[in-house]
Amino acid sequence: MTHSASSPAATAEPFEIADRVIAVDRIRTFADAAASHPADPDAVAIRDGRIIAVGSRDDLAIHVGDRTVIDEHPGATLVPGLVDGHTHIVFGLELTRGVQLTDLTLAEAQDRIAAAAAEAAPGTWIFGWGTDPNIFTETGFTGKLFDDAAAGHPAFLRLRDAHSAVINSAGIAAVGLTGRETFPDESAVGVDEQGAPTGYLLELAAMDLVLAHIPSEGTDELADRLGVVLDGMAASGITGTHVMDFHPGSREVLETLESRGDLPIRLRFSPMVPPGSTTATLEQIAALQGLHGRRWRVEGVKFMIDGTVDNGSAWLHEPDCYGQGRRSIWTDPAAYREALGFFAERGIATATHAIGDQGVAFVLDAIESLGAVARRAAHRIEHIETIPDGTVPRFAELGVAASMQPIHGTRHTRADRTDNWSVRLGEERASHGWRCRDIRDSGAVLALGSDWPVTPYDPRVMMAEAILRAPVARPELAPIQPEQALTATQALEGYTSHAARAIGVVDEGEVRPGARAAFTVFAADPLSVSAQELATIGVVATYVDGVPVVR
Repeated sequence: MTHSASSPAATAEPFEIADRVIAVDRIRTFADAAASHPADPDAVAIRDGRIIAVGSRDDLAIHVGDRTVIDEHPGATLVPGLVDGHTHIVFGLELTRGVQLTDLTLAEAQDRIAAAAAEAAPGTWIFGWGTDPNIFTETGFTGKLFDDAAAGHPAFLRLRDAHSAVINSAGIAAVGLTGRETFPDESAVGVDEQGAPTGYLLELAAMDLVLAHIPSEGTDELADRLGVVLDGMAASGITGTHVMDFHPGSREVLETLESRGDLPIRLRFSPMVPPGSTTATLEQIAALQGLHGRRWRVEGVKFMIDGTVDNGSAWLHEPDCYGQGRRSIWTDPAAYREALGFFAERGIATATHAIGDQGVAFVLDAIESLGAVARRAAHRIEHIETIPDGTVPRFAELGVAASMQPIHGTRHTRADRTDNWSVRLGEERASHGWRCRDIRDSGAVLALGSDWPVTPYDPRVMMAEAILRAPVARPELAPIQPEQALTATQALEGYTSHAARAIGVVDEGEVRPGARAAFTVFAADPLSVSAQELATIGVVATYVDGVPVVR
């Protein structure tokens, strides 16, 4: 690497010595090239976890000293570090406890539970997760379908939406469910025509009632499992994620894992605000802001205004085909508006889960009603699964970011509308699903994510399916609303610059002097390959705070 005085590097301190210089074939900066760096840069200099210069190899020679580490990645392309805009990292460990049942038929799921029962100690609970709601189409939601498979063991099986679960007859008996349980929100225990519990548990409070009777995993075991998940994320190119909760026990698990070494990715936790929270509860959540470790921090809050389409708890303008979906999880929706204002006044960013058309409209109305107060904090809406034409432009108009997971559409719905989600909504509302391109074209911010563990976290597959609007692994399937496909640039922006804009930060999501030194290095240019190739593109290295966490 040599220095050419004729093309000076763009840097505030021309001769500051770098800790590390990374040289590649191409850098996709997602920054204003004219203002921040020369054209076609292929090297970046880092000091103390920040970018100090971007330019050519020759340009950056002035930043190389005796102790500067130089990483050469021939033929590779460097982009801002990928950030998954919506996950449940520690809570996800609980959500992924036991046997994975994702995309299995009823018979296949029963076989897998039977195999787990054969290995379980007498009387112990069997867990499963990722259960497809479509397997209950003929019977309705009931855990009794797994009575025989579980062979007398109580079984707790989460549905893939993470908003519901079923327990079998042995589980009903072990917990003492009666079907007459009540909750402060719209959570419920399913009952049959005689009023007896079916084992269906709708929403978090109902599930928590059952989980309180089941032994939980220890902190060390959870830390072990969290380490595996975070290492896998880093290996796939993820450098950070917005975690949409701060589940009880999260701090202890994080501190245990961080006592063993640095986390491989950065974690931003937004604690959940329970429906109907009192002022005291809001103040407790506000007091958590700023709590942090070396690579994790609590920042922002998460609301849920509704549930999911699949279980009939999304908040809709008109009921679904079963007459469901006409209520908010917040029994008093006006209290949501007040709670939103509480955090906005304090400059605390908000994110609200809103899936149904009425839920999304209500949240936008609530933010608009705050007036100038709303501008004190960043606001975003999560999921946005079905909205009419009139709602689309309101995101850009109000400055509200959209945080979406189009992979839910490609994995959980079908082009022929025979899936549970589409059947419940009907043709018109189903055709308005996951309107990623419309929202981007309106000028709004669009962050992308996986909602792990609801769907796998690999960002390459996520971006590819946002482009294809169909599962990468199922090329024989017709695309779902192909007019909503994103371009490769838009998909990558959803994991980089738009992910940063969604939380109102200015020093992430770009490769420019002053920004955080978080990078994903691909074996090829992700903007010059096909969507199918993007799904399997090699990750050469992942950098966090200017150091490689995967090489």
